[in-house]
Amino acid sequence: MAKTLIAYYSRRGENYVNGSIISLPKGNTEVVVEKIKALMPDADVFHIDTVRHYSDSYMTCIEEAKQELRDKARPEMKENLDSIDQYDTIILGYPNWWGTMPMVCYTFLESHNFAGKRIIPFCTNEGSGMGSSVRFIRSLCPNSDVADGVSIHGAEAAHADAHVARIVEMAK
Repeated sequence: MAKTLIAYYSRRGENYVNGSIISLPKGNTEVVVEKIKALMPDADVFHIDTVRHYSDSYMTCIEEAKQELRDKARPEMKENLDSIDQYDTIILGYPNWWGTMPMVCYTFLESHNFAGKRIIPFCTNEGSGMGSSVRFIRSLCPNSDVADGVSIHGAEAAHADAHVARIVEMAK
């Protein structure tokens, strides 16, 4: 029986939404993950999180993220999965940070063997789409079937039902 993992990174608190900095009780990516999980109750969920706490200030956080990208950093994760062997499909969600995924997503991808797995990326963003993240996922997981991905406007995450349905359909 096929098993699905929903792995994601999300930022709550100060975020850029429709041209303004606002505080979100849940990050946009997390909101989408909850919608996916509601349609895929048998899927497992793994929250990718860093040991390092990014600044609560959005403007400072994006500078921290830019420096990590420049440094090609691989932030340490708070937790990791022992194995992904039992999963056939991995739905990978993240916000677009500087045209790609947060560097901790690279840490996650590099810490497992995704050969033979289907990876369905989705990215929340405020207009920058998937950026180059799918290209990077394909280079990190060359023996995987990586979908083109689904771009979701972050400000519309709570109403992204059509995008969520597309992700779930791709996972079938």
